[in-house]
Amino acid sequence: MLGDLGTAGLAVGLACATLTALLWLRVALFGTAVRTARIGTAASLAAAALACALLETALLRHDFSVRFVAENGGRHVPLYHTVTSLWSALDGSLLLWLLVLGGYAALLARRAYPPRLHAYAMVVVSVVMLFFFALSTFAANPFRSMSPVPVDGPGPNPLLQQHPAMGVHPPLLYAGYLGLVVPFAFALAAPLAGREGAGWVRVARPWALVAWAALTGGIGLGAWWSYAVLGWGGYWAWDPVENASLLPWLTATAFLHTTLVRGRAAWHSALACASFLLVLLGTFLTRSGAVASVHAFTDSPLGPMLLGFVLLAVLASTVLTGRRAPEPARPGRPPALSRPTLALVNGVLLVTIAAVVLIGTILPLLSAPVSGTRASVGPAYYQRTAVPLAVVVLLVMGVAPALRVRDRSAALRRLAVPAGAGLGTVALVGLLSRPGLAALTAFGAAGFVLTGLTGEAAHRLRRSGPHRRPGRLGGLAAHAGLALVAVGVAGSSAYARDAERTLRVGETLRVGDVAVRLDGVERTGGEETMTVRARLAVTASGRAAPALTPALRYHPARDTAVTVPAIRAGLLGDTYVTLIAVAADSGSATVRLAVNPLVGLLWAGGALTAAGGLLAAAATARSRTRPADRGEHPRPTPVAVGAGAET
Repeated sequence: MLGDLGTAGLAVGLACATLTALLWLRVALFGTAVRTARIGTAASLAAAALACALLETALLRHDFSVRFVAENGGRHVPLYHTVTSLWSALDGSLLLWLLVLGGYAALLARRAYPPRLHAYAMVVVSVVMLFFFALSTFAANPFRSMSPVPVDGPGPNPLLQQHPAMGVHPPLLYAGYLGLVVPFAFALAAPLAGREGAGWVRVARPWALVAWAALTGGIGLGAWWSYAVLGWGGYWAWDPVENASLLPWLTATAFLHTTLVRGRAAWHSALACASFLLVLLGTFLTRSGAVASVHAFTDSPLGPMLLGFVLLAVLASTVLTGRRAPEPARPGRPPALSRPTLALVNGVLLVTIAAVVLIGTILPLLSAPVSGTRASVGPAYYQRTAVPLAVVVLLVMGVAPALRVRDRSAALRRLAVPAGAGLGTVALVGLLSRPGLAALTAFGAAGFVLTGLTGEAAHRLRRSGPHRRPGRLGGLAAHAGLALVAVGVAGSSAYARDAERTLRVGETLRVGDVAVRLDGVERTGGEETMTVRARLAVTASGRAAPALTPALRYHPARDTAVTVPAIRAGLLGDTYVTLIAVAADSGSATVRLAVNPLVGLLWAGGALTAAGGLLAAAATARSRTRPADRGEHPRPTPVAVGAGAET
């Protein structure tokens, strides 16, 4: 029953999305009322919400006649993980994707923008929603029936049940991915809207900021999940699916930087389109089985459809943005040492990093059909190419605050204190330790950036007026967060130490000033899971610390063993212990002990960066409501778009 209702809901959603795209096209072409088109958008969202609600109901009722529930649900699964099972596998995750996309479409439909620009943008968003409804209906329907009906299910992937971030990470990541459809839609709509499309960057920027902040939070939570669950002790492995989330973040960051520079319409369009096209490419990589990854879904029939839509989107972007009229000649170029110039430089650097990461991600896929063997691109490639460019981005970011004054000589004098702080950081760290050239440069760049941002923030807080606008302070917070992330990455990479050994009960393993002693092994078992834990006494700098109990869990239903690391987080570093193996007589265990300094700065910096982006987005959105701003983008009137304009 629930399966039939869910399939019907998807079919209704597909019909609503198709009709909605046509209704918004009619609004764009003929200036008709928007009320009906808005109703169609709301109906598409309602269909997506109904499909999600029906699948959640089937999961909660343990209705194993629905194939998705039979493959991913289970009577033994806790309530939290039963709810989050919706996005634990391919078919269900597409329903969450549709729900988030429908939410953005409904919000965009209710906003008041220049009529033709708004209508054409809604056509683009509706077509994207139509495609994903078709994908879910015909190729990835989670409501297919199961026969014979099993008595119980295996539950979701055990790795997805080890950390509460599973309930937040995918929705937040999807919010970031799908928020980029709005700048993409405005970029394609602008050439079609004629004169009304001239100000599209300004209306798209708040949406891009929200999407960027959500994507930042999603990537940060994903790194935390990887660190806390997978047991390998790291947070970023340059995995193809990790790269797929980083790529649109890089181009969206470049878009936000270049929108601060006037008269770069071609740049703005290219970056807005590239950001969402990379989202679609990442969707293809994740959901087609093209790459092997712990983050990716298994093989599926979605690959050809997704690849076809990616190519269609590339073609539409090329054709529509290529129609843009030539930019008028500007009376002069900005000085070489100015904020607009630095914004463009940072944009170029970010795009270069994205190109480097993209090459490393897709090269193995392209090499297999050409040479017959799949090329291997490991972390060393990215460390030699992307990491140095990222340090340069950090340095350029630190120069910008000093350029708020027009006098270039005064600006150079303002750089003296941050530059001194950066050089002092390099000297101090170099004398106390030898972290390597890359880490030392990152420390110095971070010191340079944080000192400059602190001075700029203090200056703005002392002044009144526009200099204290939350949007500007949000930008400073985001930049400071990225500098903290750089310190965390450099510190955890340069100073991390680890050792692995088989310990008998009573023996000790030491790394630096941290030691763990194996006090015993415990085994517990049940029908759902069997667990082996190692009891480890911990001492740090000669003082007793709370005990740690890393574990190995075996899930018979999925025939999967999961490593559960034990982590003691500290202000300056983490003690990270992994249980590798246990002897049959429980008399010994193989343990890996790692000391990871400054990892906490990654999480703090990521949170600060996302918060800064949200603060800037809120301030930018509020600025559109000021009377002085309404002249550029007047609210649509009933005369222009019909009687439903103000509904």
